Amino acid sequence: MCLVNYLNRQALHDVAATRQLEQRLQQALPEHTLMARAGLAVARLALAIAPHAQRIWIAAGLGNNGGDGIEAALHLQRWGKRPLVSWLGHPEQASADTRLAYQNALDAGVPFVDGPPSHFELCIDALLGIGSQLREPVGLMADWMHRINTCAAPVLAVDVPSGLQADTGVASRCHVKANYTLSLLTLKPGLFTAQGRDLAGSVWLDDLQQDQVNPSAPPPSPPSAWLAGRALTTNRAHASHKGSYGDVVVVGGASGMSGAALLAASAALHGGAGRVFVSLLNDQPLRLDTTQPELMFRKLGTLPLETMSVVCGCGGGTAIAKHLPELLKSAKQLVIDADGLNAIAQSAPLQGLLAERGLQQRATILTPHPLEAARLLACSAADIQADRLTSAQQLARRFACTVVLKGSGTVIAQADALPVINPTGNARLATGGTGDVLAGLTGARLAGGLGAFDAACQAVYQHGAVADHWPQAQALTASQLARALTV
Repeated sequence: MCLVNYLNRQALHDVAATRQLEQRLQQALPEHTLMARAGLAVARLALAIAPHAQRIWIAAGLGNNGGDGIEAALHLQRWGKRPLVSWLGHPEQASADTRLAYQNALDAGVPFVDGPPSHFELCIDALLGIGSQLREPVGLMADWMHRINTCAAPVLAVDVPSGLQADTGVASRCHVKANYTLSLLTLKPGLFTAQGRDLAGSVWLDDLQQDQVNPSAPPPSPPSAWLAGRALTTNRAHASHKGSYGDVVVVGGASGMSGAALLAASAALHGGAGRVFVSLLNDQPLRLDTTQPELMFRKLGTLPLETMSVVCGCGGGTAIAKHLPELLKSAKQLVIDADGLNAIAQSAPLQGLLAERGLQQRATILTPHPLEAARLLACSAADIQADRLTSAQQLARRFACTVVLKGSGTVIAQADALPVINPTGNARLATGGTGDVLAGLTGARLAGGLGAFDAACQAVYQHGAVADHWPQAQALTASQLARALTV
C-alpha cells in the first residue's frame, strides 16, 4: 500500500480494465481471497489515518464495495476497535464473497446497526464502488451520504468516493466528499480529473498483491491512461547558445488585450526559449516592454515562421482569424490558444488546414478550456465535462494534433498515444492570464526540441507545480506565475 505521489508516472485503469484484472485474479486465487485482502487493506489504512479512533462507522452498500467494508470491520474488531456497520444489503441478495464477509463479521461480534451512530471518530464510506451507474442516490443511501458529509470525523472512501464515476470523475449531485480514498487493485482515472480531485482527498493505492499471484501468468490489462509524473531535469550543455533553445513568436494581443500576448511571451522567456518575439495585432503596437526588454517586437510578415515555434490566439480577438491561414501553413511548430481556437471552430477551411498540418506530421498543440473544446466539437461544455478523457481524444483524432484540455485534472491527448491526466495545479490558477502563461511555456518546450506530446505534458505539469508550491498567504497572478517558471 502506498500514498499516490505525483513525482512518477503511474498507470490508470478504467472500470473495464479493472474488471478484467479482477476476474483474472479471482480465477487464480482461492475464493474470497480478493475481498479478504481488500478488507484488510481498508482496515490497515483506517488504523494509520486515525490510530486513536475507537468508534468507527462503516456505511456499507449493496455490492462488493459494501463487502469490502464489512470485511474491514472484522479486522478492526479483532484489533480492539469498535466498528459499527450500517448495511443496506441483505445476505440473500448479496454475492457469495459479501455473504461470507457478513457471516464472519457476525461470528466475530461485529455490531450491525440500522443507521449512523450518534458519535464516531472515523467513517468508512463503502456505499458505492466502481460498478455504480451515474444515478442520483435516494432514500437511506442519500441520507447516509448527507450524514457522512456533515460529520466531524475524517472519511475514508473505499475504491472511489460514493457517487463519483471511476472512469470520468463526474459525480452525482448527492455524493461523498472524502478525506482519504483507498483505490483497490488499480488507480482509476476519475479520481484525478473533473470532480475527482475535490472529492477523493489523499489517494492511496493497494494492488492487493496481484504481482504475487502467478509469475507465469499473462501480463495485466494495459492501462487506459497515465497519471503524469515530474519530467526528468537535464542540465543545459555548457557549450550551447541561444540558438540551441529555439525561437518563439507570440502572435496575439488585439486592441485592449495586449496583456495576454505579453504574458505568453513572458512565460516563453522564463521557460527557457532562446529568443522570444512578439507580434501584436493592435493598431498601436509596442516597440519595447521596459519590464522585459528581452522581448523583441516585430511585424508578423517579417518573421521566418518556418523556423519558429508560434504561439497564437492569446488575446487575439477577431483579428487573429485573418492570420491563421498563414500560420497554419507556415509555422514550424504551432500552439493555438483562446481566440485562435474560437476562430477555427467557426471556419471549415481553417479546420481543414489544421487537420492537414497533422497529416503532414507538423507539431501542433491545441490548448482549449471546456467551452472552447465544445465549440470545436460542436457540443456543449457540459458534454465535454461529462467525459473529459474521451473528449480530448476525440479532438486529437479529429484534428490529428496534440490536445491540452484544461481544467481540474488537465487531460493531454494525442491520436496515437494513451491520454495523460496531469495531477498538479490548484484553484489559484483560476485567474485571468494563467492560460496564456501555459501557452507560452508550451511554446518554449517545443522550441527547446521536445515533441508536441512531451512538450505539452511537461509544460502542463510545471505550470501546475508552480501553483502547488506557491506561498499560502500570497496571491498568485499570471505575471508572477510566468516569472516563477524555470527552464
